[in-house]
Amino acid sequence: THQTGPAGRVVNKVLVAEAAQIAREVYFAILLDRATAAPLIVASTEGGVEIESVAAKSPEKIIRESIDPLAGLQPFQTRKLAKQLQFESSQLKAASKLFDGLYRTFIGPDCSMVEVNPLVVTPKGEVLALDAKFNFDDNALFRHPEVAAMRDIAEEDPREVEASKHGLNYIGLDGNIACLVNGAGLAMATMDIIKFYGGNPANFLDVGGGATEEQVTEAFKILITDKKVQAILVNIFGGIMKCDVIAQGIINAAKTVHLSVPLVVRLEGTNVEKGKRLLKESGVALITADDLADAAQKAVEAASSKSQGGNPK
Repeated sequence: THQTGPAGRVVNKVLVAEAAQIAREVYFAILLDRATAAPLIVASTEGGVEIESVAAKSPEKIIRESIDPLAGLQPFQTRKLAKQLQFESSQLKAASKLFDGLYRTFIGPDCSMVEVNPLVVTPKGEVLALDAKFNFDDNALFRHPEVAAMRDIAEEDPREVEASKHGLNYIGLDGNIACLVNGAGLAMATMDIIKFYGGNPANFLDVGGGATEEQVTEAFKILITDKKVQAILVNIFGGIMKCDVIAQGIINAAKTVHLSVPLVVRLEGTNVEKGKRLLKESGVALITADDLADAAQKAVEAASSKSQGGNPK
């Protein structure tokens, strides 16, 4: 499917629901508007299709209704939305009630998005939410164990699941240069500069500002499980994170997982000289870099040489 890509996904569960007769389809969503720091309703009479397509082709058909986070969704707003979405007089009460219920559902478990597509009207005039997508605020899951219990790791990338167990932020991609970086912004910049020099990042991996040697070792284990990886780039700017801790983690990882791909390391910041000395005296085969650009170029070259069966310089 469009969501899974050409590789597809193994189906582990099947949801069976009663079929509904559809007379008309509507789009209805509640999300957090970062510009106003408040909930926002986005709706359209064009349901059953991707809302992005509607926004691109017929932006005038997109309805937006801001919600006061203190007052909540008001009855007059639900009635206005029902009329704007062209519900008949006999359907206004049911539609308004459904909109109010969706808003309470959005607020109750700390959702960041509730999207109903399609919300339908049946030939009998019933108003039903046929398909829905929920996004929950990860930072609020501690308040909702019933939501956390619904997590299905079979639907997730096993590497991302393993990373979450160790407090690592990992997202798998399709490239061949693995990245281990501290800080999300630096990680994004590292991925960008790899692309700039003609390479393709294999992942986003932020070890955070307070990673331990054990976390760094676990991060390396996750990186090498990706069989597409032809080189690893470690880019650390030590502020809170100390370079010698990362260096020791690299040494431990190299000895534990037996790296079979080139390793490029760029260290700057707190205890950088100590970190570089540890790496130099460890005997671990690695390629050192002076700055981010140099590191990216060397990683791209190393990955290219590895894929062609050569040895990086």
